[in-house]
Amino acid sequence: MRLALARTAAVVSGAAILVVETLATRLVAPYVGLTLESTTAVIGVALAGIAAGAALGGRWADRRNPAAVAATMLVVGGLGVLAVRPAVRVLGPLLGAGPSAAVLLVAASTLVSVTALAAVTPAVTRARLTGLEHSGEVVGGLSAAGTLGSLAGTFLTGFVLVALLPVSAILLVTASACLVLGVVVAPRPRRRDLLRGGTAAAVLAVALVAVPGRCDADTTYYCASVQPDPSDPAGRYLVLDDLRHSYVRLGDPGHLEFSYTKRFAAAIDAAYPPGRPLSVVHVGGGALTMPRWLAATRPGSTSTVLELDRGVLHLGVRELGAGGIPGTAVRAGDARVGLAALPDRSADVVVGDAFGARSVPWHLSTVEFLDQVRRVLRPGGLYVLNVIDRDPMDLVRAVTATVDARFASTLLAASPAELGPGGGGNVVVVASDRPVDPAALATAVRARGEPADVLDPARARAFARGAPVLTDDRAPVDQLITTAQR
Repeated sequence: MRLALARTAAVVSGAAILVVETLATRLVAPYVGLTLESTTAVIGVALAGIAAGAALGGRWADRRNPAAVAATMLVVGGLGVLAVRPAVRVLGPLLGAGPSAAVLLVAASTLVSVTALAAVTPAVTRARLTGLEHSGEVVGGLSAAGTLGSLAGTFLTGFVLVALLPVSAILLVTASACLVLGVVVAPRPRRRDLLRGGTAAAVLAVALVAVPGRCDADTTYYCASVQPDPSDPAGRYLVLDDLRHSYVRLGDPGHLEFSYTKRFAAAIDAAYPPGRPLSVVHVGGGALTMPRWLAATRPGSTSTVLELDRGVLHLGVRELGAGGIPGTAVRAGDARVGLAALPDRSADVVVGDAFGARSVPWHLSTVEFLDQVRRVLRPGGLYVLNVIDRDPMDLVRAVTATVDARFASTLLAASPAELGPGGGGNVVVVASDRPVDPAALATAVRARGEPADVLDPARARAFARGAPVLTDDRAPVDQLITTAQR
């Protein structure tokens, strides 16, 4: 085999493996969530496939024509890449959520393609070896080529391709490169056999596009969709992966549907006189529900929205009327980086409503992040944070302990059922360096039609006793959260 062709095969197969691995996290998120566990499942399955492919490719190349082995593995890998997305969409609803389901779903959808593609480099290496002389150079050079391909696949997918192309198009291009190269690499007598796989490739390519999924848009970070509210013709849910993140009623910007948004509003109303314009920073944007409410109920307010995903914002503008909200400026990018760029003492309120799956992103939950929140808040400003958890509420306890370590007054707002045995849901943390009246907060929550159980600072501190304070050095939010599936 010519050196240039061997290097090309190593680069393409290495790149394809990392394209599949990078996209797998996005593909499985609508069914198992985007958590540390799902990311770990993707990495673990990929490493298992790489190890198995390297061993099998080397063994088969010693026993058969190594060029034929490399060609066959490129074709099998290309077909496997085409099958990844349909497999996820078919099996995802059947397997459900949770760590075990994540491993099974990732393995069932990606293991064949990764294993086959990992067998290419040892096969082309064997095809280049003619003796022991220069064997180290051959092995090392082709191994380096495969690694360079993996780097290219990682950076191109994460930094360029996901922003430019749908996931289906990225997979189709990747699979096509593997299939065409497989035919080129094959010894001439084997090419006719490999070309017979064209029917399978065509069927899988159709399935790649035709098998329905849950997304209206594959954004940079989410499978995003807008779903109607069956009980309200004007109501719309913004769904990211497998979770309803936001609700808006079209034409009614002052409407708040979710309990936690009503608690946000109650906390703001209890802390500031009615109608007073406020300067608010929103950590997480979604459908911009709270900026709409502020503009409608407190004219003259300004909202600075820190939203990670431009695709979510574009979907909100296109289908949820999120464009042109008075006084609202949106900054796309990581919220912690965006918050650090804001001026000192520039906000009356900071609203924390950013999520990776069901947990607050770890770097937005630590005392170091809260130091930035306090820096941006004016004296006596208000911090409100939405946390999702279930009994025994380990994550809520840890977040409460962390907030209480930085603010003079920390309260919790939830319903009695949510905080009771076996309960769970959205708990709102309310914090300030000035006293917050728990009775006024409870009254404001009830005025919005929500059952109120407000833990005053003493009860909140007792609730969080013994919980870890989250820091940049240790913030295991994905392990602390309890979901219905665990």
